[in-house]
Amino acid sequence: MALPTRLPAAANQVSEKVVPVIEAAAYPATLAPVGGKRRATKHSGPKGPLFRGLPSLPVIAGAAALAVSIGGAVAGPGMADDPVVAAEVAQSNAVSSAAAVVADRDEVVSRDSRRVAVAQASDAELVAQAEAAAAARSKTLAGLQARANKQAAKIEANQWVMPVQGYRLSATFGLTSYLWSTVHTGLDFAAPSGTPLVAVANGTITEVGYDGSYGNKTVLTLEDGTEIWYCHQSTMDVTVGQTVTGGDVIGRVGSTGNSTGAHLHLEVRPGGADPVDPYSTLMTHGLRP
Repeated sequence: MALPTRLPAAANQVSEKVVPVIEAAAYPATLAPVGGKRRATKHSGPKGPLFRGLPSLPVIAGAAALAVSIGGAVAGPGMADDPVVAAEVAQSNAVSSAAAVVADRDEVVSRDSRRVAVAQASDAELVAQAEAAAAARSKTLAGLQARANKQAAKIEANQWVMPVQGYRLSATFGLTSYLWSTVHTGLDFAAPSGTPLVAVANGTITEVGYDGSYGNKTVLTLEDGTEIWYCHQSTMDVTVGQTVTGGDVIGRVGSTGNSTGAHLHLEVRPGGADPVDPYSTLMTHGLRP
């Protein structure tokens, strides 16, 4: 039976002692005795007492493999000088070291991956919250814009207009004179008789008829309850309950009632109460009489 050519250190040392014994046992003492010397005596006792304490080859090989797997390959006496053995040992040790480095790196990568995953989850949650807030803000702004557009359209559709064209102002609010029993309560627009009179804004006709010193009078009640009085008309072209839009013709300039000439006496009465200065009211609505 041939022995392994390469063994771990312990096995190599034992083999160096055993081989001579094996070689001696392989040749029995059958040679002819040399004259004058004792004849070799053949012992009948058990052979190879040295093999009883020696582990079997599989055990030795397993121990070597275990040693390599734990700490890398180790060259025993007589093997370190063998270049082939040295190269194999170096390669085995390098593989063991590389395996350890890879294991450490895998653990670091695993920890980093967990941290990255947590950070990504946190970022995703923040992004979702920001998007939800932006969507809510956009919805709110869209609602405000819609209401603003509606109000702007309403204001544009109800823009005030001048009640008459081709006029000159002949008397202002608050004047006193023998012509009036009290102070002047309106604004007078002198214009040729028959000049069209128009509604200053959207509203409903609430009164049409003759009213003493005011002559032929038409009352236009606006959407906010303000009353606009058109006095001294020559003709009245609307009826009570009629809805009009700013700019619609409602009558004609005249000189009925207490009047010294053709003109429009215009009064503004918020809520149907006492009169206020029409000049200031027209200016408030973007008109300069």
